[in-house]
Amino acid sequence: MKKEGFWGKLWDRFTRTLPRLGLLAVCSVLALGALVLPIAIRPSAVSIAQGDVANQDVQAPRGLTYTSQILTDQAKEDARARVQPIYLPTDPTITRTQIEKLRVAHNYITVVRFDSFATLEQKIQDLNALEEVAFEPETISAILNLSDGRWQTIQQESLSVLEQVMRRTIRTDGVGEARRSIPTLINFSLPEDQAAIVTEIVEPFVKANSLYSQELTDKARQEAAAAIEPVSRTFISGETITRRGQIITPLVWEALLAFDLIETDDRIEEIWAAVALIGLMSVFLLLYFYRRRMAPVDNFRALVVLSITFLVFLYGARVVIPNRTIIPYFFPIAAFALTLASLYNLEAGLIFPLVLSVLAAYGLPNSLDLTMFYIITGMVGVLFLGNGRRIANYFWAGLAIGVSGSAVILAYRLPDAITDWLGLATLMGTAFFNGFASAGLTLLLQFLFSHLLGVTTALQLMDLLRPDHPLLQFMLRNMPGSYQHSLQVANLAEQAAEAIGADPLMTRAGAIFHDAGKGMNPSFFIENQVAGKLDSHDELDPAKAAAIIIQHIHDGVSLCKKYRLPPRIQDFVREHHGTLITRYQYSKAVEAAGGDPAAVDIEKFRYPGPSPRTRETALLMLADGMEARSRSELPKNEDELRSIARKVIAYCQDEDQLSQTNLTLRDLNTIAESFVKTLLTTYHPRIRYPEMAPAKVQEDGSNSQNTTPVQRPAIEQQVDEK
Repeated sequence: MKKEGFWGKLWDRFTRTLPRLGLLAVCSVLALGALVLPIAIRPSAVSIAQGDVANQDVQAPRGLTYTSQILTDQAKEDARARVQPIYLPTDPTITRTQIEKLRVAHNYITVVRFDSFATLEQKIQDLNALEEVAFEPETISAILNLSDGRWQTIQQESLSVLEQVMRRTIRTDGVGEARRSIPTLINFSLPEDQAAIVTEIVEPFVKANSLYSQELTDKARQEAAAAIEPVSRTFISGETITRRGQIITPLVWEALLAFDLIETDDRIEEIWAAVALIGLMSVFLLLYFYRRRMAPVDNFRALVVLSITFLVFLYGARVVIPNRTIIPYFFPIAAFALTLASLYNLEAGLIFPLVLSVLAAYGLPNSLDLTMFYIITGMVGVLFLGNGRRIANYFWAGLAIGVSGSAVILAYRLPDAITDWLGLATLMGTAFFNGFASAGLTLLLQFLFSHLLGVTTALQLMDLLRPDHPLLQFMLRNMPGSYQHSLQVANLAEQAAEAIGADPLMTRAGAIFHDAGKGMNPSFFIENQVAGKLDSHDELDPAKAAAIIIQHIHDGVSLCKKYRLPPRIQDFVREHHGTLITRYQYSKAVEAAGGDPAAVDIEKFRYPGPSPRTRETALLMLADGMEARSRSELPKNEDELRSIARKVIAYCQDEDQLSQTNLTLRDLNTIAESFVKTLLTTYHPRIRYPEMAPAKVQEDGSNSQNTTPVQRPAIEQQVDEK
C-alpha cells in the first residue's frame, strides 16, 4: 500500500536511494581491492621492483661480499652447455641384425623372381609389399628382368657394401651421411643401372650403431655443474649498485636484497591510504549527484552496467599498467569517457572518467603525469566529440586525444635532466595510437550498451533520420499528409528543444516518427484526405471513431518495434498525446447524450498514455498541438500565433500532462516564443507578382498593371493559394 503525505514521500525517496547507495558501496569496496590486491602482471609490493626504471642512484651503504645465486646458476648453466652429448660404443649386434635383415630381403626377392605361377603384376605387387625397402617402379622392373647371374652378383655386392658401411661408427645424426657414402663403396665393375639397384637396396638397412645416452649425458652435465664453485660478488662502501634511469635487472635486484635496501613497510599504511582515496572519490560522487542530476543516475540498470564497466577498466589498468613504460600511455581510459559522453551527455563523460583516471594511476612511480595524461586526454576527447553525430567526430576526437596526450608527455618529460628523444617519440606515437584505439573502442562499446540499456545514441538517431529509412519510406508512401505534418512538428519541436537546452536531435527523431501509426489507416485522418472529399466521421459512432483514432498509438508502437526503432523513440509515440482525450469525438458523444457528460464514459475517448515523462516528449506534445491548431485556426499575425501557443501550453498544463517533465515557467515561455518564431519564419511573407499582360496590350499602354510588390502575411497567403 502506497504511503501518503510527508512520510510517504520520505519512504519513497529512501527506497529509491538505498539501492544506489548499496551499489556505490559495493563498487567502492571492489575498487579498493583493485588498489591494494597484488593483481598486476608485474607486481610491485615494494617501491622498486624488477623491470622498473630506477628513479635515483643507489649506492652500497657498506662493504659486502655475498654469494650470488644468479651468477652461480649462470656459471653452472654454462658448464652444462659445454658438455657434449655422450654416445654408447659401436654395437656390432646392430650391424649383424641389419645384415641378416638384408639377407631375408634378398631371399624374398629371389622367391618372387622365381615364382612361375605369378603374373608380372602380381610380382610387382609382392615386391611393393616388402616392408624394409620401398622400390621405385623402374627398380622393380629392372630386378625382375635381371638374369640369375646378375641377381647373384647384386646380392653379394649389397651385402659387402652394407658390411663396409656398418663397420663405421654411425650416430643418429650421421645416418644420412653414411647412406650418401654407399655409391662410393660399390664395385666399379658393376654397370651403372645395377649399381643404382645396389644403392636402393642397401640404403634402408643403414642404421645408427652408436646410440645417444641421455643418462650418461645428464650425469656428465650434473658433474660439470657440481664442479662449479659458488660465485661471490663484492661491493665496497659507496660503490654504485644501479644508476638512475637503468632497468632493475634480476642481478641488481639480488644486490638490493643482499643490502636490505628493499622497502618493507607494513602494508597497513598502504591499505589505509587507499581507503582514504576511495572514500574521497565516493564522497565526491555523492555530493555531485546530490547537486546535479544526470541521466545514468535516474536508471538503476544503467548505473549497474556503468559500475561494471568502470570496474573492468579499473582492474584492467591495475593489471597491465604497473611497472610498464609504454603500455600505460596506450591503455584506452579515454574510451570510457567517450562512451559515456556519446551515450548520455558531456557531464557523464567528464565526471566518471575523472575518478577512473585518479584510481588507475594511483601508487605508480609516475602517477602524477599519468593521472594528468588520462584526465586531459579524456576531457579533450569528450569536448571534441561533442554529440558524436558522425563518424568523423570520433576520428577528430581520437586525433585530439593523441595531440593532447603528446603535449602532456612533453610537459612532464622534457624537464628531465637527460632527455631521451627516442623514448619521447615512442610515447608520443603511443598517445596517438591510444587516441584512435579509444575512438574505435567507443564505437563498439556504445553500440553494445545502447542495445543493452535502451539508450539511443546520436549515430543511431542520424541513421533513423536518413530519408531512405524503411519506416520513413512507408510513411511517405502511405500517409503523405501525416508525413508532412510530422516534418512541420519536428521543425517546431527541434527549434524549441535548442531554445531550452533539451536534446534537439532526439526531439526531431521522435517527432518524425510520432504519427507513424496513421500509416496503417491513413484515409481516416483528415491530413491524408483529398481536398473537397473530406470525411468528417460524423456518420460513425463517436466512441468507435475515437477508438480508431487512438489505435494509431498502438499501431505506431507496433511499427517501431517491427522496424527496430529504439525504445526512446517508442516513448515519443506513446506519450505525444499523453492521457488527453479526443475532444471532438467526446463532444459529439456528449451532444448525442443530450448534453449530459455523466452519460458518456470519458475513458473510451482517452489516449492510453502515459503523459510525457521527459522534456523532449513534452515538446512533441506541445508542438503537435501548436501545429494542428495553427493549421485549423489560420492566424493572421504574430499576436494570434502567440495566443494559440499559450492556449496549447495552458491546456496541457490544465490536463496535468507536464507535471513529470521538469519544465519550468521560463521554459514554457521560451517554448511559446520559439513556436511563434518558427511559424513566422516558415510562413514568411511572399511577393505577389503582377500578372503579365499580352505584349500587344502593353505596347498600347492600356490595361497596365501596377508592378509594385504587395506583401501579405504568409498564413493569409496560404489561404488564398488554397
